This record gives sequence, C-alpha cells and structure tokens, in this order.
Amino acid sequence: MLAAFFWIRNFSRDKTNYSDELYKKGGQIMTKPSSNAFALIPFVVFILLFIGSGVITGDFYKMPVLVALFAAILFALAMNRKTDFQTKISQLTKGGGHPNIILMVVIFLLAGAIAAVASGMGAVESTVNLGLTYLPGGWMVVGLFVIGCFISISMGTSTGTVVALAPIGVGVAEQTDIGLALVMGAIVSGAMFGDNLSVISDTTIAAVRTQGTKMKEKFKANFFIVLPAAIITAVIFAVMTADASASLDENYAYNIVEILPYLGVLGFAIAGVNVIYVLIGGIVSAGGVGLLLGKFSGMEFVTLVGDGFTNMQTLAMIAILLGGLVELIRANGGIEFLLQAVSRKVNSNRGGELGIAGIVTAVNFSTANNTISIITAGPLAKQISDEYGIEGRRSASILDIFASSVQGIIPYGGQILAVAGVAGISPVAIVPFCIYPLLTAAAGLLAIAFRYPKFTVEKRKAVMRSAS
Repeated sequence: MLAAFFWIRNFSRDKTNYSDELYKKGGQIMTKPSSNAFALIPFVVFILLFIGSGVITGDFYKMPVLVALFAAILFALAMNRKTDFQTKISQLTKGGGHPNIILMVVIFLLAGAIAAVASGMGAVESTVNLGLTYLPGGWMVVGLFVIGCFISISMGTSTGTVVALAPIGVGVAEQTDIGLALVMGAIVSGAMFGDNLSVISDTTIAAVRTQGTKMKEKFKANFFIVLPAAIITAVIFAVMTADASASLDENYAYNIVEILPYLGVLGFAIAGVNVIYVLIGGIVSAGGVGLLLGKFSGMEFVTLVGDGFTNMQTLAMIAILLGGLVELIRANGGIEFLLQAVSRKVNSNRGGELGIAGIVTAVNFSTANNTISIITAGPLAKQISDEYGIEGRRSASILDIFASSVQGIIPYGGQILAVAGVAGISPVAIVPFCIYPLLTAAAGLLAIAFRYPKFTVEKRKAVMRSAS
C-alpha cells in the first residue's frame, strides 16, 4: 500500500492537469476543477479496503470503516502537488464541516440518545409486544416497511425515519425468529420510499428546483413509476417472513404508557415537524415516562443520554471524514470527470434520460449523499433535458429515483450506517435486504425504456438541436 501511495503522489505531480476554470456563483468568482479521472482513486481505495477486505476474509468487521476512510484521505492529500498541503487540509475540513454533514451528525447523536433512553425505560419491548398482539410474526416486517413508507413521505426525511424505527426493529428481531439484517433492510426500504416522493423532502425539492418543474407534476410522474416497486417489495417481505414466529410468552405483555414516547415521535414525524424537534421531544418524553414509572433516576437518565451519544460517535466521525474525502475528490476534479464522462454518451431523448440517471448514480456513489448528488448533477441534467426535449417532470423524477435508489443500497450511506449503528451489525449485511431501492432502480430503467408513465404532452420549452 505504501508503494501505491507514493506512486499516486508522484503520478499526480507529473501527469495531472489541475488548471481551474473561473466562473461566477452568487456574485463571487469561483474556481471549477478540471476533469480528472485519477482524483477518484482515493474513493476506490476506500471501497477496496472497506468492502474488499470483507469479501476476502469473510468478515466485514476486519477492516474498521474509519481506518479505510483515513487511508483514502491520505491518498487524496498526497495527490495534486500543485496545491499546498494547508489548502488541502482546508478543503478536507470544509467538506467535513458542510452544514448537511453536521446536521447528519446531530441527528445521529440524538437518535442514539432516544434509542438508549427508550430502551432503558422499556419502550422497545412494549412496542414490539403491542405489535405482536395484533400482528402475527410474519407480518411484522411488512408492517415496519409500510409504517416506514408512511412516516417518510409525511416527514420528508429518510434519516429521521430510520432513527425513529430502528430501535423498534431491533426489538422485533430479538423477540421473533426474523433476522436482524432483514428487519433493518425493511426499515431502510420504507424510509427511501418517502425520501423519493415526499413534497417536503430535500431531495425532491432539489430535483424540482434544478429542473424547473412543478412539485405536483414531479410527484405524479414519480408516483406511478415507484408504486409498483413498493407493492412488490411488500409482497416479497411477506413471503420471506411468512413462517416467522414470536418467542415471547403468550400474553405479549405491554404497557401503553411506555409506548407513548414512540407514538409521539411517529405522530409528530407524520405531521411534518422538524426532525431535530421530534428527536429532542422523544428523548424528553421517554425520560419523563421513565422517571414517572421509576425505571431510572434523574442521574441514570442523564447517563443513558450520554451512552446514546457515545454509541453514535463512530458513526458521526464516519460522516465527517466521508464529507471531507468527497470535498477533496471534488476539488481535484473527480466529480467533474464523472459528469463529463456520462454526458458524452448522450445522443438521443432516451439516451438523455439514461444519461441523467447515469450522472446522478455516479455522483451519488461518490458522495454518499443523494441531496448533494442531485444538486451537483442537476444543472447538467437540465442542459441535457433542454437539448433532447425531456420534460422537466421526467428529468426531476429520474434524478430523484436513481439518487434515492443508490442512497438506499450503499453500505457507507447515512441511512444504512444509522440502522447498522443502532442494530450493532455490519452495514454490508443489510444491503441485500434493501429491496425497495433495488426495485426502484429497476422501475426507473423500465420507465425510461417504455417511456412510462404517459401523460398528455405539455408544451415544451426545450431547445432541440438544430440540424444545421
């Protein structure tokens, strides 16, 4: 690895062209990195270390994620010798301190706290027992998926949905014979449904704004594409868990008071309250119930909150370092290379739609953030749409569908990392059970191939290529 490290360092010094193009953004003169395929090498290093080592050894815990990330960051810092080291460190910290990244860290910490406090006062066990009282074991996973769909489309955030449902999912897995990875996959699947469709989702808003279309038009086009995927996902989960049984005693004892904090979290989430308020409210209400029922003392409540924060510290560091790595790759021209590489293949209307899907997919794999990937790929997608006569609602739907699909299957994405952190299992083990994101990608490709759904053609403002 050291030999490869110095080879990359020397290669980037001698071969790479990092001449930046000046452009205006927000009234300021900014620099646009030139296209550079080799800037993606640190990301390849990360993937090979993180996933490759698990494939080779059969144990995905052998290579800690933080170690793999730090090795990739060292590779990125060694590249682009024309930029001084202090500037590269500034790029690293800028990416790690991006508002979206810090918000994700805060959500992770609060999610850990509510999971610890709710578990300490018995909310998880009571919630699971309540579900098993009215649902047979074989329908619990389907129920979690449907609830996840409902919460995420109402709340507009997949991350908020997974952190609200993950503790319940752990309880379901522990008290039934259903695998923990399967349950977590169902929760991620439900969360990505609303992340792609909700009118208050940041990904949906970004897609609509970059493509210059109306929210209701994008929703209609999007809904008819992904609804079959959601129905098939529910059927698959029902079949997979049809023979599941519970290992609880026959009376399925629960205390409705212990469930109230979760009901409050779900209710406020559905009402569209900000996820930070929802999680803080959940911690306070769970603590209040625990104190009222004598489950713990005031100091023990504070300790549980601290334990929850501690449980999420590694996950928070992963989010920060990954954000820094992405910024280094972007500054070195890696993201620009992806955008140009995919757009060069476009030469028709259908090809344009595939190009848009390819661009946002490639960027999302590299950034592990579907909102950022849509914002990054959106302007180029708009250019392709205008040139090849693609309606705004179509291009916005394609952007959102493929970004959300990728986000729901990458083991280093925030959603899977969040549920893996709560469940205490490898994120890679969850990926095969993220069925809805996989089916969504398939549905998107079929929609492009068969030009589905078909609406009354609206008057387009697209600028078609001139034959002259």
